[in-house]
Amino acid sequence: MADATTHSRRSGSAKPSGDGLSEVERAAMRETIRERKRSAKLTPEEARAQGEADVRAKIAEMADEDRALAERIHAIVLATAPALVPRTFYGMPAYARDGKVICFFQAKSKFKVRYSTLGFQPDAGLDDGEMWPVAFAVTSLTAATEERIAGLVRKAVG
Repeated sequence: MADATTHSRRSGSAKPSGDGLSEVERAAMRETIRERKRSAKLTPEEARAQGEADVRAKIAEMADEDRALAERIHAIVLATAPALVPRTFYGMPAYARDGKVICFFQAKSKFKVRYSTLGFQPDAGLDDGEMWPVAFAVTSLTAATEERIAGLVRKAVG
């Protein structure tokens, strides 16, 4: 049996440092600070345009498999909930309402994990009783998966 303090194996860039955060996690924190400072100075129209450009740039940086998922999810979210404003969230494509992130896409390559994730923040209206999922593993997109994503986004924005 492994010692409880043994860490899971990760590549060097994802290895936690003395503060418990990996270099990838620290980079994401620095990126979100820059994102917040930049967006605080923009009008809503400028924020939407800048957010769209930022999201498209992040998607363009992704590995092919992640990029294909992210592009399609981006299109689904904007078609389903056009009032959501694209923006980045810790360096990931995200969609916000009234300045608060509702959902985001985390590429598997970002944290070197085995699947990408579509996640929802607390302001998303996914509430369903006493317990409900707020993150979904996405490995491929079929028509059924795309409809499920659209349904989740519709529910999230209420």
